Amino acid sequence: MAACFRVGGEHMMRRFTAIVCSVAVVGIATWAAGQRRDPKVPSRPVSLFEPSDRCMACHNNLVTPAGEDVSIGQSWRGSMMANSSRDPYWQASVRRETIDHPRAKEAIEDECSKCHMPMMRFEAKTAGQKGTVFTHLPFMHDAERASQLAADGVSCTVCHQITDEGLGRPESYVGNFSIDTTRPQGDRPVFGPFEIDQGRTTIMRSATGYKQTETKHIQKSELCATCHTLLTRALGPNGEEIGELPEQVPYQEWLHSSYREEKSCQDCHMPKVTGDMPIAAVLGEPREGLSRHNFRGGNFFITQMLHKNRGELGVRALPQELELATRVARDYLQTETAEVAVDRVGLQNGNLETVVSVKNLSGHKFPTAYPSRRAWLHVTVKDANGNAVFESGKLMPNGSIRGNDNDADAKKYEPHYSEVRNAEEVQIYESIIVDRAGSVTTGLLSALRYVKDNRLLPRGFNKANAEEQIAVHGAASTDDDFTGGSDRVRYVADVSRAQGPFTVDVALMFQPVGYRWAENLRTYEAAEVKRFNSYYDSMAAASAVVVSSASVRTGN
Repeated sequence: MAACFRVGGEHMMRRFTAIVCSVAVVGIATWAAGQRRDPKVPSRPVSLFEPSDRCMACHNNLVTPAGEDVSIGQSWRGSMMANSSRDPYWQASVRRETIDHPRAKEAIEDECSKCHMPMMRFEAKTAGQKGTVFTHLPFMHDAERASQLAADGVSCTVCHQITDEGLGRPESYVGNFSIDTTRPQGDRPVFGPFEIDQGRTTIMRSATGYKQTETKHIQKSELCATCHTLLTRALGPNGEEIGELPEQVPYQEWLHSSYREEKSCQDCHMPKVTGDMPIAAVLGEPREGLSRHNFRGGNFFITQMLHKNRGELGVRALPQELELATRVARDYLQTETAEVAVDRVGLQNGNLETVVSVKNLSGHKFPTAYPSRRAWLHVTVKDANGNAVFESGKLMPNGSIRGNDNDADAKKYEPHYSEVRNAEEVQIYESIIVDRAGSVTTGLLSALRYVKDNRLLPRGFNKANAEEQIAVHGAASTDDDFTGGSDRVRYVADVSRAQGPFTVDVALMFQPVGYRWAENLRTYEAAEVKRFNSYYDSMAAASAVVVSSASVRTGN
C-alpha cells in the first residue's frame, strides 16, 4: 500500500482500490459461475476455462512511455484469435462441408470447433461429448456457459493453460494440445514467461482461480503448431476416410527454413515491446520482453468484414479495436512479408523484356496456411503517353484476377510461370487442391492432394529434400529460379506498335480469400453461406492489398 502512495500518491491509491474491488467482485462471480452446472453438460469437478473478461480488468491500460497502447486485452479483442468463432467465412465453410458430407456432420463440427471454439470443445470432450458449432450461433450476451466459451474464440485461458506435453510432436497437432484437467479451482496453473512474484499471486487467483506459473514453452513455436498444423482427413460419399491433406503446415515450413535457428512464431506475430513494461495495470512490475497480443497476420479482409457487420455477427470488439487490427495486418503485410524488385529491363526486337524478382521475408511460405490465400504479380507496361500496352494480373471489381484460369473456370487453374508473354498469363503464388477424381476443388474434406503449390519459399528452404507435407508441386518444382527465399519471372511485352520511353510498374498483391473460394459457395442454400457471399460482394473490390511495388522507366 505504501508503495502505491510513493509512485502515484492519493490518486493512484484510489485507482488501485477501485480496481482491486472490481477484481474481487469478478472473482466472486467467477467462483459462483464455477459452482453452477450447465444442464447440457454432464457433471464435472471444475471449470477448466474462464472467458477473457476475467483477465481484462488487470491486463489493460498498458501504455508505453512513447504513448503506444499495448494493452493485452484490447489488442487481443480485435484480433482473428479473439474472433475465430465469429469469422463469417469460417462459419460458411463449415456449413458447406456439413452439406457436402452430411453423414459426418457431427464429426466435422467437432473437428472444426477444436481450434475455432477451443474452450467449449475441450470442456465438451472432457465431459465425454462432441463439440458443436451451429448450436451456439448466433452469439447472445445472455447465453449459457458453453456458448459463452464458444463466443470467446481463442481466449487467454486456452493458450496460457497449454502444457508442454507432446509439443512439437504429431500427437499435439490438429488442436490436440494438452491441458491439465486434474487440479482443482484455485490451483490451476496459468503459464507465462516471467518469474513469479509470489506476493502478487493473490489478485489473479481471486479474480480467475488460476495460479501464475513461469515457463518458457509459452514462447516457443511448438505451442502455435498445435492448432496451426492441420492435417485434414478427406471423406468419401458415405463419410468414410479416404485420405489425408496437409491443409496448413506453417510450422513444418518454418522447420525446413533458416528461421528455425533465428526466430519463433511469436517473435514475428507477437513482437516484444522495447524496454521495460508492466504486464498488468494492478501492481504490475516493469519487465523486459512484454509480447504484444495483436497476433499480426495477413487477414485484414475478415477483420474489416467483422467491423462492417459487427451487429449481425455479435462482435464484442470495439470499432477502434477492429480498425487497429486491420491496420496492423496491412502494415505487417507491407513491411515484413515479401518484396518485389525489377532486376533488369531492356528493349530488343520490339519486345520489352523485364525480369522481376520476388523475395519472401517471412519464416514460412508466403502465403501460408489456409489455401484460400493467394499472392500474385500485377505487371503493367505503359507507353510515353501513360497508356497501358501490356498488363498481367489486374484485380477486377468482383475480386477475381483477369486472365486467371481458375477464376474463369472452376475446373481449371493457372500454372506456374518462369516467363509471361501476354495478359492471359498471370504469376499467382498459391496452392491448388484436387479431389480423388483429380478435379480442382475448394472443398477441404474432398481434397486429397495438391497439383500446384508454388507459394514463395522461406529463406533456407531446400525444395529438393522437402517432405511431402511441405513439397513444391507443379512447374515450380523444376524452375531453377524458384528457390528458397525468392523467385524470378521474365516478362516479355510486345511494344512494337507503341512509342517509348516505357514505364514498368510491378506490384505484389495479396488476397486472404481468393475469388474462387468465395464463388464456389454460391450454390449452397444455407444462411451462413448466403450471408458471407453478400459480405464478400460488398467488399470484393477491396479484397486485396499491395504488399510491395517497384517501378522502372526505360531510356528509350
